[in-house]
Amino acid sequence: MGMEKSSGIRIGKGTPGKRNLITDVPGVTVGHVTVRDGKDVNTGVTAILPHPGNLFRDKVMAAAAVLNGFGKTMGLIQVEELGTIETPIILTNTLSIGTAATALIQYMLAQNEDIGRTTGTVNPLVCECNDGGLNDIRGLHIKEEHVFDAIANASETFAEGAVGSGTGMRCLGFKGGIGSASRIVELDGKNYTVGALVMSNFGAAGDLMIDGRHVGREIQEKLDGEKKDQGSIIMLIATDIPLSERQLKRVARRAGVGLARTGSYYGNGSGDIAIAFTTANRVPHDNKGAFVEMKMMADSSIDPVLAMSAEAVEEAIISSLYHAATTTGRDGRVQHGLREYLD
Repeated sequence: MGMEKSSGIRIGKGTPGKRNLITDVPGVTVGHVTVRDGKDVNTGVTAILPHPGNLFRDKVMAAAAVLNGFGKTMGLIQVEELGTIETPIILTNTLSIGTAATALIQYMLAQNEDIGRTTGTVNPLVCECNDGGLNDIRGLHIKEEHVFDAIANASETFAEGAVGSGTGMRCLGFKGGIGSASRIVELDGKNYTVGALVMSNFGAAGDLMIDGRHVGREIQEKLDGEKKDQGSIIMLIATDIPLSERQLKRVARRAGVGLARTGSYYGNGSGDIAIAFTTANRVPHDNKGAFVEMKMMADSSIDPVLAMSAEAVEEAIISSLYHAATTTGRDGRVQHGLREYLD
């Protein structure tokens, strides 16, 4: 049980899916483009596709929770209002959200000739963290082709750690980045999956907790990192359980439980944002009638979903640290990976 993927670290008591990745939710895929040039450029793009079809025509129900709003994510307003996602989700660095949004819009325009003409426009969903500690963020090194390539690279298997949009991230005094995990939830005798993916870039050095153990405190004198809880984290939760957007909002809020368990208090300078979506409830863009059939859980039965969502996020954060290799970045700054400190 717990985080396989060669780490030996066990988080919580739930049962992971086959890969212990967000892509254990059927249809979900993830792609990276890593952008490195010398020691000063350490950045990238990560794309998450909720399903392999045309997301504009076949939207997934979704919700978001802003735990702390020191962030520049684009697209949350419409997710909040309509309860759907209609594009891939793009992760990148803070100052490249405009480039990423333009590329994502171009990708959707190429798929849908009616956008902006005979139907409405499109809501690009782009999330960010600040990788400026290890990356020359002012250089704006992310280009539109990086976004296209990340989408094209999307598959059921993907790397974690200092890859894609996580290349330059730092977390809790260690090298941060992309992490993922999944949990099986049995409901009415059938197995469903909850999966999480994070881009970790938050927290004060010395605050790391792993499955309740104060690891950061034990090795604090060895750590070189921020002394304040700042930076940011993006937390994505996917599931194949039929949930309403209200229930997905409840699931998104539970990402904060996983975040707190790893040592964060959502500090002033941190953008802590969670987005949850289900592949089981779809909203067609071209609906024939006045109604859309939906299925949802009984709230009295939702506790296992909330518990495993929190646990998957917790493990995804630890997985991001475990898989992130030591990186030398901008101005020669070295950020050490968690593995260097583990027994």
